[in-house]
Amino acid sequence: MPQSGLDLLAMFNINEIRKDFPILSRKVNGKPLVYFDNAATSQTPQQVIDVIVDYYSNYNANIHRGVHTLSQEATDLYEQARQKIQAHFNAKHSHEIILTSGTTDSINLIANGFSSLLKKGDDVIVSALEHHSNIVPWQMLCERTGASLKVIPMNLEGELIMSEYDKLISKNTKLVFVNHVSNALGTINPIEYIIKKAHAVGAAVLIDGAQSTPHIKPDVQDLDVDFYVASAHKLCGPTGVGMLYGKQDWLNKLPPYQGGGEMIAEVTFEKTTYADLPHKFEAGTPNICGGIAFGAAIDYMNAVGFNNIALYENELLEYATKALLDIEGLKIYGTSKQKTSVISFNLDDIHPYDVGTILDKLGIAVRTGHHCAQPIMDFYKIPGTVRASISFYNTKEEIDALVTGIKKAKMMLS
Repeated sequence: MPQSGLDLLAMFNINEIRKDFPILSRKVNGKPLVYFDNAATSQTPQQVIDVIVDYYSNYNANIHRGVHTLSQEATDLYEQARQKIQAHFNAKHSHEIILTSGTTDSINLIANGFSSLLKKGDDVIVSALEHHSNIVPWQMLCERTGASLKVIPMNLEGELIMSEYDKLISKNTKLVFVNHVSNALGTINPIEYIIKKAHAVGAAVLIDGAQSTPHIKPDVQDLDVDFYVASAHKLCGPTGVGMLYGKQDWLNKLPPYQGGGEMIAEVTFEKTTYADLPHKFEAGTPNICGGIAFGAAIDYMNAVGFNNIALYENELLEYATKALLDIEGLKIYGTSKQKTSVISFNLDDIHPYDVGTILDKLGIAVRTGHHCAQPIMDFYKIPGTVRASISFYNTKEEIDALVTGIKKAKMMLS
């Protein structure tokens, strides 16, 4: 029998979870750390830290090339991590999972590959809600190929206008790229509709999952998405490692991104042939420890449970939204009914950087600025926002501290 939301929340022991994260016990400027910059990077649990220490302490070696024991042990663990990522995202094959340095690297890999497939007259569609890393590579791609870049507009609530997407999509559309969740506003985009509509005209779709994967467990086969990308450091893993899921047929069609060791079958000075998937896209020595730790982070997140995470974070989001809106002069940007636990706001006419600086003095970590989403800020005609991004290891008491800190900043800066 499935568990109810209340049953799941009863099993979610926030005090025990917080013990897993050593950094949450430190102080900043003499105050207990309150960490609300999770959309930039999540914190790392001891279970993942232990895996990193174990790697460098016991089996640090290069992979796929050595016959000695350490190399074989490291290779096995690295490939087991790939299989964990495959299972988590429900990819059909483990070789459809390419390990990269992160979401940006994954996006650039695909943009580079499509350089040989696009031409003048082709259309590439992105959305107004994109991070710069899902805008600039496609602009560069269009400059190289002569293809046109088209943008799905947004409304004041921070939602994509799907009726405009319907008008943009055509037989000339070859690629559609949108994020699953906006890093600046927390909006959850209707990617199922976007994918289906794109496939109806024969276009491929890449979904940027950097901000969705800490909150949502995507099923790439159910979505029928062509490419899905994510970063480990948003998922309680280390920085410098991420993944690209690509359908086997597409990955076989695209040329290699980089040349070097590991990605080859045979090399002569006359001709080089390339390795099979996934190694075709994994030139050079990878972030071996990072890949193994990525697998450990996936294990940790699944042990906590994504249903538990979603329920708890939604409770915190509702609590925080209500508390912040009670502050006179505070405006929240991004009010979609479908959103994750991100709150972007401004306070009267006070610059967000000044608010963030005061909060830091109180031990409260938030992000300020345009959040690498400058077109969104231009749409709202603002220089940026204060962004509080909430994770499953945060508490209502920390939200109360944030509210108190914002009120103090208002008093000091007004």
